[in-house]
Amino acid sequence: MSTQVITTLKINKPSNEVFEAFVSPTTIGNFWFSSSSERWEKGKRITLKYDEYNAEGVINVLEIEENKKIVFSWGEEHGEETVVAITLQEDETSTIIEVNESGLKEDDPEIMAKMMGQKEGWVYTLTCLKGYLESGVTNLRASLIH
Repeated sequence: MSTQVITTLKINKPSNEVFEAFVSPTTIGNFWFSSSSERWEKGKRITLKYDEYNAEGVINVLEIEENKKIVFSWGEEHGEETVVAITLQEDETSTIIEVNESGLKEDDPEIMAKMMGQKEGWVYTLTCLKGYLESGVTNLRASLIH
């Protein structure tokens, strides 16, 4: 069995701008990772770097529906692969973004701490995205201290 962590936030921008912020290697550094090795497309393995933490990871892009959905897996190099589905629902003036991360193992003795950590991370990431897209703030990312 597995569990999931769901985080939802409203961003006052159209879905194409929200979508592009994730998939474009030139914009992701404004709110999340320092860099992305290439544009996110279905079937690609993308290397994400976090220069501030001297870290990097690989995601496998499983599905892309332009301006509507991004699905990827990550964590395989640590033996804890999860699947992240990002869905975008646009209304007249904004986009509701939902991140659903699934695959955390229920029998893991650290499950609660991991779920809380992932929830905290997604709330923070989406808040940085909101600040970047709505107000042009690019210095919020990489400030979460553990």
